Amino acid sequence: MVLNSSNLRKAQLNLKIASYNVNSIRSRLHIVLPWLQNNKPDYFCMQETKVEDAKFPVAEFEELGYQIIFCGNKQYNGVAIASRTKPHMVKFGLDGEPNDSDRLLVAQFDDLIILNVYVPQGQEIDRPQFAYKLAWLGRLKKNLQKHYQKESKLILCGDFNVAPENIDVHDPKRILGHVSFNPEVWQAYEDMKSWGFTDVFRKHHPDEAGQYTFFDYRVRDSVGRNMGWRVDHILATKPLAAKSRSCSIDLATRLAEKPSDHAIICAEWEG
Repeated sequence: MVLNSSNLRKAQLNLKIASYNVNSIRSRLHIVLPWLQNNKPDYFCMQETKVEDAKFPVAEFEELGYQIIFCGNKQYNGVAIASRTKPHMVKFGLDGEPNDSDRLLVAQFDDLIILNVYVPQGQEIDRPQFAYKLAWLGRLKKNLQKHYQKESKLILCGDFNVAPENIDVHDPKRILGHVSFNPEVWQAYEDMKSWGFTDVFRKHHPDEAGQYTFFDYRVRDSVGRNMGWRVDHILATKPLAAKSRSCSIDLATRLAEKPSDHAIICAEWEG
């Protein structure tokens, strides 16, 4: 896949993009649809949709004026993007095998490229699934090197299952060694990110602790006690990140009735 933005009409820089691990889209429509109506993002990236394509709730998004592209399975994974305009190009999955088409969705809108990812969680450090997670991040970097330019308007967002810094978890000493919080996964994530990305949230909140996107269902009153993790990220190529206006976590979406275990993260740009 070779992308050449020079022949495409330039997209306006004014934009709002959000990312949300819905943990079953059909179970979160009561959160997603009002949020779209109230916040009106240009692009809304979803992970863990957990629905086969034939049963994806397309009509509900179209009624709000959104195009919707998706790839998923009945019980696991699944990625989708709702957008105000139709993409020029859509691609699912990584190069090679396993393709993991339900973990990576690439879409191009004029000269803006969006990669929506659901990175493997890894289960346990001593299991093959963790090695697969590290390799997956490496494969993602190779895709970036092969297909894109660092000067492009490119956003990489989603659930990375990585908390990159001590301030991204509520108890770093106790959590250290978890598959999403350990030196090996930090190195793999930072190596991928070093291709040319800026963490847009950290650009606007460089030293702010206690800002999380994930709160485990199994922890009693995890939101009230602020026992969370920041594992959902919006990354942008450096020229694009430099023009970002804001990035925030909407904690209300985690406090809603029958919520996902994640909250929505949203970033905005102005031309």
